[in-house]
Amino acid sequence: MSEQNQAEQLRGVYVLGGEGSHRGFWGEKAKGRGWGVVVIIAITFFFVPAFGWPAIILGVIAAGVLVVLTSATHNGSILERRTRSKRHREAVKNRSGDYQPYDAQRVAMLTAALSQTAKTKDKGERAARIEWARELAAMRATPDGADGMGWLQSARGIPGIAWHGPVGEDPYLSVAFAVSGQLRGMESPDSTLRKAEGFGSLLAGRAAPGSLLRFVQPVTRILPADTALQEWWVMNNLDDDAPDWAKKSYEEVLLAASAGAMVQRHYVVASWPLNARFAERARKFGEGRDGWRRLMAAEIESAQRGLHDAYFGTAEPLTARGTAAVIRHMQNPSRPLDLVRDLDPTELGERARGGEFSAHVVEGIDPDTGAQVEWWHRTAAIRAEHLSVAQRTPLWLLPLLVGNKLDVIRTVTFHIELIPASEARHAARKDLVSDLATEHAETAGGRIPLDEGSVRVDAARRRRNDLAEGSGHHGTNWIGYVTITADSKEQLALDSRALEELCDTDAGIHRLEWLDSYQPAASGLTWPIGRGIRADTPTWAARTMRVLAGKGEKEAIS
Repeated sequence: MSEQNQAEQLRGVYVLGGEGSHRGFWGEKAKGRGWGVVVIIAITFFFVPAFGWPAIILGVIAAGVLVVLTSATHNGSILERRTRSKRHREAVKNRSGDYQPYDAQRVAMLTAALSQTAKTKDKGERAARIEWARELAAMRATPDGADGMGWLQSARGIPGIAWHGPVGEDPYLSVAFAVSGQLRGMESPDSTLRKAEGFGSLLAGRAAPGSLLRFVQPVTRILPADTALQEWWVMNNLDDDAPDWAKKSYEEVLLAASAGAMVQRHYVVASWPLNARFAERARKFGEGRDGWRRLMAAEIESAQRGLHDAYFGTAEPLTARGTAAVIRHMQNPSRPLDLVRDLDPTELGERARGGEFSAHVVEGIDPDTGAQVEWWHRTAAIRAEHLSVAQRTPLWLLPLLVGNKLDVIRTVTFHIELIPASEARHAARKDLVSDLATEHAETAGGRIPLDEGSVRVDAARRRRNDLAEGSGHHGTNWIGYVTITADSKEQLALDSRALEELCDTDAGIHRLEWLDSYQPAASGLTWPIGRGIRADTPTWAARTMRVLAGKGEKEAIS
């Protein structure tokens, strides 16, 4: 590593932001626009012999329109906004955002009713048929945020292993660990740095090519303080002869201490892709699903040991019922986070209604009172290119996780893909060469380069230095998400603006990308199930090496 980077690490200061993807033929961004221009040019040349100059003029106009439609702004491109509006209109028309937990008896009754009235001409029955069909469409086994999720292991008292097969994505297994967190109480700067380095060592240790674990998702749930334990203690220890003013005084103390106070619950989710190498390794542990479970038992033990070594304190794998309870609580905060009583692991969803462009609306029940409750959720993405390029300490997210400026129920999570050092080093070298060439072209003839080009060059150079041979570092591909929750639409709008202001002023996140028009599915990106990250596309050389490496030797003991 360079002397500058070494000095920054000694001070516990790092630089984040400035770039969000590897360079391709068209650079870091606008790859679709580049290929679109190529297609327009090809079509234009095809028609030039027949139509002459008019074809060239139309081609230039088409290319200009494409650039205008795809140009990125702080509100996204025109094409992205039109796509979101169209998606919302279709969702409202089809009511595809509605969700009801699957009820086999209700499904059988509705199916029979539709069959019996198939040839009806009565207007009233036709209207009823439309509602029955919509209710059937809304009744699904899993909510949109957990599409294709089942269980490899869901028995009581043992780690729950979720089996995911989302549409359009590769299947994988995930396990959620409840951790007590790295920082507890007052910590010295040296202790904070040591624990931050411990997390980095955890990721680096699992990023090697031979590791099956490829994705890690830290999750922090921020909730209002619960005084139930203190109230229970008072009920069991208060002197019956104590005066009423003393009892009321203690009640006032509890109310004052909990007002505006937020507490955190921490989880870490580990994910293992179900690829050929996983299947080959599992065969050494046994046949079929039994081999998968025995292999996962070893992987879970290894991950638990790694979390402990990384100073995460207590790290206990959640059972399937425990994971389902967390998911249900994140949809309906009226449910206690650890309420697993009479909960089936397959019951992952709370009733929800669609039709909202910027919210996921859940209609649940308060288990204590039995009353109907309504919760509004909104999710935003945090991307690397939306971070201001600045020096940051390991505590740069503290205002978002703990800050008292935001009295909002929220979940903050980051999905991290682990990339072997050899692949990350090769990609970083290519990015640096591409950015240096772009900067040289911009400065040719004495022109002043754009600031964005200098930022990309600096970021690429830092990344290449960090991945230098012998540094012990590996590559990562990451994205963050934050979901906020309110009890009304008006409050959600206020909280959205408060979150944007906090992120911009205190966390250096100058843009939150709200995932509007598909918020019901976006809610699942902050659940402890490993959803929300697109795997990094390896270079041609990396793909070739993976093919040559094969699945491993069958004769090997491990």
